[in-house]
Amino acid sequence: MKLLFTKADWELARLPLSDFAACVADAGYDGTEIYLPARRDSAQEIRRLHAAAGLGMVAHISTEGNTVEDHLRSLEAHYLKAVEIEPWCVNSHTGRDHFSFEDSLRIFEKGQILIEKHGVPVFHETHRGRALFSIPAARSFLRAIPGLQLTADFSHWVCVHESDLSDQPEGLDAAISAAHHIHARVGFDEGPQISDPRNPLHEPWLRLFTSWWKRIVRLRRDEDREFLTISPEFGPVPYMPLNGRSQVAVADAWEINLWMLSYLRRELDAE
Repeated sequence: MKLLFTKADWELARLPLSDFAACVADAGYDGTEIYLPARRDSAQEIRRLHAAAGLGMVAHISTEGNTVEDHLRSLEAHYLKAVEIEPWCVNSHTGRDHFSFEDSLRIFEKGQILIEKHGVPVFHETHRGRALFSIPAARSFLRAIPGLQLTADFSHWVCVHESDLSDQPEGLDAAISAAHHIHARVGFDEGPQISDPRNPLHEPWLRLFTSWWKRIVRLRRDEDREFLTISPEFGPVPYMPLNGRSQVAVADAWEINLWMLSYLRRELDAE
C-alpha cells in the first residue's frame, strides 16, 4: 500500500490555485487537499493545474445551513462538484453537533447513496461542532451504518473529552477501524493543536497520536488497499497561538507541516 501525503490549503488559502499547487509539488507532497467550496476555479481548471504539477487531490467539503434539509442539499451539491475534479476521495465536515441523531443519520445515509451512485468515497471527519464531535457520537453512527468511513482527526476528540482517550478504548478502536484518511495534527487535552511537535515537551502527545496513525496504516495495509491519504494539518493563527501580545505566531505552520511530512514518512512507511 502506498502512503499519499497531501497538503491542505489552510495557511496558503489566499494563493491562486496554480501557485498553491506549485508550492505543494516543490515541497514533495503527493497531492493537495483543497477546500472546494472556497475555490472558484472550474473543475476542468482544477484538474489541469493538478495534472501539470503532477499532483493528485483530496476534495474537502462541508455541509452547511441551519436545517438538516440545508445540509442535505449542500452535501449533494458539493459532492457532485467534487466528483467532477476526479479526486482520490472526499473529506467532509458533516452535520452539526446539535442535530438530533435521526437528522444526522439522514445526512450520513445521503452520503452513502451518493457514493453508491457516483463511486467517489466520502470520509466524514471527526471534528468539533460536527456530527462526529465525540467518540460516543461517532460510535452510534458507526453502529447504525456499518459501512460509514471516517477521516481520523483525533486532535478534536482529545480536546472535547479533555483526555488521552484511554478511558474509551472500544470507541477509539471503532473509529480507527473505520478511518480511511488521516489529518495528522496533534492535539492535547486542552486544545486541538500543540504549539510545535518538534518541542520535546510535546513528545508524549506526538507519540500517542503516532501510535493511533500506525494502527490505521496497518489495518488498511492488511486489507491490501492501494493507497492511504494523509494530510499533515497543523494550522495557522488562530489554531497556532500568538507569542504573547504580539501579532507573531509561536511557529510557522508551513514549516511544521513540512517537518511532519518528513516525520510521517519515516515513522509510517515502515508499518
